[in-house]
Amino acid sequence: MNDPLPFSGSPLDREGVRRRDRAWLDALLADPTSRFLPVWQAKPLLKREPRGQAPRSDARSEPEASEGGPLRSLAWAKREFFEDIETPEPVFLGSGEGVAHFAIDVSAAEKPEVTFGVADVASFDDLRSAVALLPAADAAIAAHARTLIDWHARHRHCAACGGHTRSVLGGANRVCFDCQAEHFPRTDPVAIAVVVRGNQCLLGRGPGWPAKLFSALAGFVEAGESLEDAVRREVLEEAGVRVGRVTYLASQPWPFPCSLMLGCVAQAESEAIAIDPAELEEARWFSRDALRAALAGRRDDLGVPPPFAIAHHLIRAWVES
Repeated sequence: MNDPLPFSGSPLDREGVRRRDRAWLDALLADPTSRFLPVWQAKPLLKREPRGQAPRSDARSEPEASEGGPLRSLAWAKREFFEDIETPEPVFLGSGEGVAHFAIDVSAAEKPEVTFGVADVASFDDLRSAVALLPAADAAIAAHARTLIDWHARHRHCAACGGHTRSVLGGANRVCFDCQAEHFPRTDPVAIAVVVRGNQCLLGRGPGWPAKLFSALAGFVEAGESLEDAVRREVLEEAGVRVGRVTYLASQPWPFPCSLMLGCVAQAESEAIAIDPAELEEARWFSRDALRAALAGRRDDLGVPPPFAIAHHLIRAWVES
């Protein structure tokens, strides 16, 4: 499997030790060389690049593809860019090539591209839609920024006493003003697996999905479960298939809003399918050849998830094994 997967592999150093120093962070916030990524309603600001021109990336990463539209890159700005609107404290993303990188929530702006005067060169775009046009490093940085900004917006109050919380460690966590309880960014573990039996692979299609799109089965890991237990339970609940051995392959951060996809291959011990209609609209066994053709775009009757999803890479890994 590709390593890193999309949304992972950020080149920035999160500075886990130095970010404890408030004076150090304040100096970075005031440093005119520091870069700030604006995020508006969970959408990062992206520059539009002329077709054929590779976007500049602070991470020194080349774009992977340009099909479907012009290439994009993260639009970094200086702190004074945001002085005319009210914003929460920026969150520290890390250091790269000696420069500090922050994300800043500008959701208070009503018409952000107009407010900041960037409508001709940049726009706030949905990361899921734009990831295929971003350099891999930019996608990873944007995923980190989106997840942190969303978490801070949702956790202004303490879950223990209801008091107000404040950002600490550059946004790595929050602390309650009243009871001093610490709160850390939420990460929801999701078990996702291709279920295989011989030369067959079980995939499913959720309610409301495109008619030809099938993907690996997935579900949240519940309290008190191991990853392997979660895979076995989810497959049995959703498709009625019993699973034995479960092998972990890879993980992927999924910033919509804060999941961690834990990719596996699961060995089926039964074949009969009995779907839960609340979870799946359809589940089917597919041959290796059928999925190989679908990955190559040679099947009009079968689609698989796009390359930015870990499900695509799990299917490909099994097909090519």
